[in-house]
Amino acid sequence: MKKALPLTLIAGAALLATSAWAADAAKPPKAESHMQKVLDAHASLNPKPIETLTPEEARMQPTPADAVKKVLTDMKKSTAPEPGVTMKTMTVGSGDASFPVHIFTPEGKGPFPVMMYYHGGGFVIADTKVYEASPRALAKMANAIMVAVDYRRAPEHPFPAAPNDAFAAYQWTLEHAKEFNGDPARVAVGGESAGGNLATVVSMMARDKKVAMPVHQLLVYPVVNDDMNTPSYQKNANAKPLNKAMMGWFFKHYKGDPKNPYALPMKAESLKGLPPATIIAAEIDPLLSEGKAYADKLKKDGVAVDYKEYSGVTHEFFGMGAVVPKAKEAEQYAADALKKAFKAK
Repeated sequence: MKKALPLTLIAGAALLATSAWAADAAKPPKAESHMQKVLDAHASLNPKPIETLTPEEARMQPTPADAVKKVLTDMKKSTAPEPGVTMKTMTVGSGDASFPVHIFTPEGKGPFPVMMYYHGGGFVIADTKVYEASPRALAKMANAIMVAVDYRRAPEHPFPAAPNDAFAAYQWTLEHAKEFNGDPARVAVGGESAGGNLATVVSMMARDKKVAMPVHQLLVYPVVNDDMNTPSYQKNANAKPLNKAMMGWFFKHYKGDPKNPYALPMKAESLKGLPPATIIAAEIDPLLSEGKAYADKLKKDGVAVDYKEYSGVTHEFFGMGAVVPKAKEAEQYAADALKKAFKAK
């Protein structure tokens, strides 16, 4: 007769099995080869964990854009901006509430349709310069002017400074588009991550304040909720370059009212009346689940939505078209959606 194992051994084995499962569950999906090359380049720049830093320190860290430049340099390719797009900077507002906008214009005669572009960075870090590849690519591919907004950032300027600036820039563009060869009747909004939040919030504000609506909203892995227990938050808790701990750090500094839909659009009672949307998502991203949920909520409220998820790529992949083919695909997908929206107007 076999001797029974002691309960302590059984419990220990169960604990090891549970720990192994938990470790595996916290391991994000594998990145495809081009994306992995960018992740490796970023790691080689020795970035410190954002969630352990002050906002000032975090703003000095190497960015995914720096990693793309390193990959290009290692491949002996140019890191210069793609030709065919010019950029000029103007100022919106006055005094403490003033901020720059960067106007990216494609070659051609015009007047061009316009898209407001809001950069990512969790409302705390980064600026248009960090994300410049995205508005440049979209300006060229969609044959449209991109007005990229350097809205004020938290914690120096907590919520609602960012959405207020984003909306002020939108109103300014409607009023001044003709001055930079834009068509005020064809203005869309778009952005990445925190910028995707601002794009859809501007759409909500335009609806609520009875201002001319954007013709389209391009939302690239938007921050729309504060539920950090979704399937993608669990699966990608330790993902790079964005993880669960970083999102907690961003929320802490942004100080958004968790019940206010202008902070978290998923909290809106209704999304009825918002412009048609294109939502782009990445598989290796804590925000994947909420992007899909937001697409579903928009559809439920009668808003036309095109949703597309890209496998094997991470948060921040959009704009990396120079080195990640799936990023180029996503940029083209976004540009095609914009061209269709501008043509329909």
